[in-house]
Amino acid sequence: MKKIITILLVLVAAFSIFAGGAQEEVAKKYVFAQDCTWPPLEYVDESGKIVGFEVDIISEMSKLTGIEMESRNTGWDGIFAGLVNGSYDAVASGVTITEERKMTLDFTDPILEVVQSIIVRAGDEDKVNSFETLSGSKVGVQIGTTGHFVAETAPGIILSVYDEIPLAVEDLLNGNVDAVVCDSLIAADFVLANENYAGKLSISGNASDEVEQIAMCVKKGNTELLEIINSSLKTLEENGTIDALKEKYNII
Repeated sequence: MKKIITILLVLVAAFSIFAGGAQEEVAKKYVFAQDCTWPPLEYVDESGKIVGFEVDIISEMSKLTGIEMESRNTGWDGIFAGLVNGSYDAVASGVTITEERKMTLDFTDPILEVVQSIIVRAGDEDKVNSFETLSGSKVGVQIGTTGHFVAETAPGIILSVYDEIPLAVEDLLNGNVDAVVCDSLIAADFVLANENYAGKLSISGNASDEVEQIAMCVKKGNTELLEIINSSLKTLEENGTIDALKEKYNII
C-alpha cells in the first residue's frame, strides 16, 4: 500500500511540474521599452494611449505569434542599461544600429532608414542648414541619440542637451536655440504633421547625409526573442502590413 501511495505522489508531483511549466509557457510575455516622445514612431495621444508605427508593429507581431507583447513608455536616458539589466526584453524606439551598441545589444533586421535633419524656425532656413553652419550656433539635441553624436562634433557648436526632443523644439520656438538636430522622420512629423507647429518650423537641411538603419534590439545573446521578431517582421513585410503602417503614419 505504501508503495502504491508513493507512486501516486510521484505522479501527482510530476503532473504538477508539467502543468506549471505549461502554464508558464502560455503566460510568456515580452516587454518592449519605448521612449514615447518620438512621433510618428511612438508617442502618447490625446487620450493618454501609447500609439505609433513601432507600437503597431509590436501589436501586429503579438497577433501573429499569439505571444503577449507589451509596449512600456521608458525615458531614453538609461533605456539601454535597463535592457541589459533585464528590466524589459527589447527596445523599439527609433534605435539606430551602431557598432558601439552592437557590443552589448543584438539588433533585428532594419525596419526604417533615416538621416539627421536640422529643424529651424520658419524664415531661418539660410542661417543653419548644414553641418558646417552648426558651428557657432545654439543647437538642441536629445541626450544619447545619433543626432547628439553628430552635432557635438561640429567645431564651436553651442550645444543644449535635452531629455526629450519636444523640449528642444519648444526651446527652438522660444528662441533659446537656433536649431534642433534629430532623425529625419521625427523632424518631418514636427514640421509637417504637428498642427501646433504649422507654419512655425522648417527643415533646412541635414546635419549628416549618412543613412542610418533603424531596428529593434534585444539583450546580447537573446536569440529566442531575436528570431521571433525577425521572423514576424519578415511575415509582416511580405503580407503588406509594414507598408500599410507606413502609409498610416505618413512614413515615406
